[in-house]
Amino acid sequence: MLKKEDFAVIKALAKRGVYLKDIAAEIGVHPKTVSRALQRGSAPVAHRAPRPSKLDPFKSHIDQLLTEGVWNSVVILRELEAAGYTGSRTILRAYIAPKRALRPGRATVRFETPPARQLQSDWGEIITEVAGQPTRVSFSVNQLGYSRRFHFWCTDSQDAEHTYEGLIRSFEYFGGVTEEVLVDNQKAAVLVHHGDTLQFNARFLDLAGHYGFTPRACRPYRARTKGKDERMVGYIKQHFFVRYRAFDSWLHLNQLAEQWLREEADQRLHGTVHEVVAERFEREQPLLEGLPQQRYDTAYYEHRQVSWDSYIEVRGNRYSVPSTLVHQVVNVRIGLDDTLRVYADDALIVTYQLQDAKQGWVTVPEHHRSLWLALEAVEQRSLAVYEEVTQWS
Repeated sequence: MLKKEDFAVIKALAKRGVYLKDIAAEIGVHPKTVSRALQRGSAPVAHRAPRPSKLDPFKSHIDQLLTEGVWNSVVILRELEAAGYTGSRTILRAYIAPKRALRPGRATVRFETPPARQLQSDWGEIITEVAGQPTRVSFSVNQLGYSRRFHFWCTDSQDAEHTYEGLIRSFEYFGGVTEEVLVDNQKAAVLVHHGDTLQFNARFLDLAGHYGFTPRACRPYRARTKGKDERMVGYIKQHFFVRYRAFDSWLHLNQLAEQWLREEADQRLHGTVHEVVAERFEREQPLLEGLPQQRYDTAYYEHRQVSWDSYIEVRGNRYSVPSTLVHQVVNVRIGLDDTLRVYADDALIVTYQLQDAKQGWVTVPEHHRSLWLALEAVEQRSLAVYEEVTQWS
């Protein structure tokens, strides 16, 4: 077979007018080989027979699964292995990849909301260093649908109280409230969402009524409904948590977050709307509803039984309350900043800052004054009474 170097010689000699048989003799091939090479314009290309693949016997099975809407390569791999496939997932994914463009239902019409209409809410999670220790950080992300301005707040929990606190902090950051808030189906907001049945968490509805927004929930398994906000989760991970990788404290972390939001995130040119986010927000902000005069209380709400010695137990430590409440049930509110407020019949009785049990019980002396007075009023007997009993015995 001719090599590329041989064809180069053929081409050069033919250009100089050398006869084909002389060129063939020079190269050591038949003159017809030289003729075909000149007609082809190149050296012959070797056509190697495709190597058989372990996947070949299963391709019809794969195509059937794709037709049925099964596109997860892990699921397909398990199906094939049950049928005797011994190849790798890499070969399978390479076979599926070109077909994904044909996947039905992937095209989504982008839904653009008018100014001040909607805020999308979601949670993200990452492990980073806080106070010198690897820490799992949860961050609440809330984005305005129109301007794409977003706010996030980092904390250590994704429960209902922290979800509401994250929303409120975003409202305060934006300086107003949207007409509606779109949430995922986390229990902090949605208790039941099946078909046409939708039941919101009662306290989330209370929060919505306090701030005047309409709660909305994504359809289950339709994450693209809330895609704007979910993309922000990735944006924060790939930008903020790459630039800043260690934080002195939770306070330091959230201070840097708001600084980064103002200096970078708000100043970015958004690729979809082709505007600077902060400039687009200027048109949206005046249309937001005003914040209520009183902030919603996101503290945990619990009940406690007052013990005989006029203490209640909260998170492993004991705190005194007025002795008039002995054996009664009081209401306690535990703030996300570790403040403890004790209420009796909706009246605030005392406020504490939670502390570790190692620091000792927390006592207000005035709470036990009536108990001490009662002890002083107990009848005092002379020791002579006990001496008489001893003599007679």
